[in-house]
Amino acid sequence: MKLARLLPVHCQRLPTNAAAKVSRMRKQHRLVRLISVLACAALAFSPLQAFAFSRIKDLVDVEGVRDNMLVGYGLVVGLNGTGDSLRNAPFTQQSLQTMLERLGVNTRGQTMQTKNVAAVMVTANLPPFAAQGSHMDVSVSAMGDAKSLEGGTLLVTPLFGADGNIYALAQGAVTIGGFVAQGQAASVTRGVPTAGRIANGAIVERETGFELASEQTLRLALRNPDLTTATRISSTINGFIGTDVAQATDPSTVRLSVPQGYANGVVGLLNDVEQLKVNPDESAKVVIDEQSGVIVMGSDVHISTVAIAQGNLTIRVTETPEVSQPLPFSQTGQTQVVPRTSIQVDDSKGNKMAVLSDGVNLQSLVRGLNALGVGPRDIISILQAIKAAGALQADIQVIG
Repeated sequence: MKLARLLPVHCQRLPTNAAAKVSRMRKQHRLVRLISVLACAALAFSPLQAFAFSRIKDLVDVEGVRDNMLVGYGLVVGLNGTGDSLRNAPFTQQSLQTMLERLGVNTRGQTMQTKNVAAVMVTANLPPFAAQGSHMDVSVSAMGDAKSLEGGTLLVTPLFGADGNIYALAQGAVTIGGFVAQGQAASVTRGVPTAGRIANGAIVERETGFELASEQTLRLALRNPDLTTATRISSTINGFIGTDVAQATDPSTVRLSVPQGYANGVVGLLNDVEQLKVNPDESAKVVIDEQSGVIVMGSDVHISTVAIAQGNLTIRVTETPEVSQPLPFSQTGQTQVVPRTSIQVDDSKGNKMAVLSDGVNLQSLVRGLNALGVGPRDIISILQAIKAAGALQADIQVIG
C-alpha cells in the first residue's frame, strides 16, 4: 500500500517543505522494505547446515568417576509356601541352619520341611562418591527352585566388592513385578516372580576413597570412540579455556590438565567443560540383527552405483490323495489310496531390478530397497551382497 493513500485528502496538498518531508518518508519506507526482503532472502538461501550438538557430559566418562558392582548372598523369608524345597536346595538348608545358630537355635541333625525361605543373590551398583550412610537400590534373584519371592523380606546381607571388602549392607521387603497363580489343573505366570528389587534397600558402609579434588590430570573416555570426535572435544575445550589444556591421545581418550589457579580447581574445570557442546562424528555402519530382522543404518551410509535384482521364486507342492476302488462285485480288486501331487512354480513376482546411483544416502538407499518390494530378511541379504561387491561404503555388524 502506498504511503499517499494513508494520508487524508486535505493533507496531500502541502507546502514545499511538507512535501519534501513526505518524499523522504516514502524513500525511508522503501528502503526499510528493501532491507527486509534482502534479509529474508539471505536467510532462505544461506547454506546453513543442521548440526546435532551434544554436551561433552553426554559423550565422555571421567576416569575414576564410575560405578562399582557389588554382590552378596542372603536369605528371603516370609514366603507363602513358594520358597526353596530344602531337599532340592541343600545350600538353603545350610544357610538357614547357620543363621539360626547365630541366633542361639541349634537345628543340626533335624529334618526341616519349611518352604517359606529362599536363597537369593543380591546385586547392586555402588555410585561414584557414595558417602557412608547413603542408600541405594538392590536387585534380588532366587537361586534355588523357589516359585515366587512375593511378600518376602531379605535378611541382613553384606555386599562385597571385587576386592573382597564389604561396602554395603542390604535388607528390606522385596518388590516383584510379576506374579504366579496356580490350581490343581492350571497355572498362570506373568513376569518373573523370582526376581525383584528393594528400593533404597542397602546402606553404604565403606566409601571407595577416590578423591577427585586432588587430581591434576584427568582422562576423558569417549563412550563411542572416534578420532574426529576426540579432536573436536579437545579443540572446543582449548577454545573455551584459552590455552592448550586438552589433547586427544587416541580415538577413545582426551587428556585434560588442570590450569594453575583455576577457580575451584578440577571440580570447577569439569563443571565448565561438561556444559560445552560438540558435534560428534560417527562412522558409517550398518547393524543387523538376524534373529529379529532389525536393520539400523547410520546417516553416513553411502553406496556406489549398483544394480539390484531381487527374484522371488515360489514352488508350491500340493498333495491331494484320492481313493481308488475296484469295480462293483469285483473279486480281485482292492481299495487303495492313490497319491496325487500338484507342483506349481511361480517366478513372476518380485523379479524387479533397481539401479542405485553413486553417492546414494540413507534415505535413497532405503527407498530403493523398498521399491523392490522386499522385507527385512531379504534386505539383509541384499546389503551383504552389496558389501561383498564393494559398493557399500560402510561396515556391517551382525549381532544376535
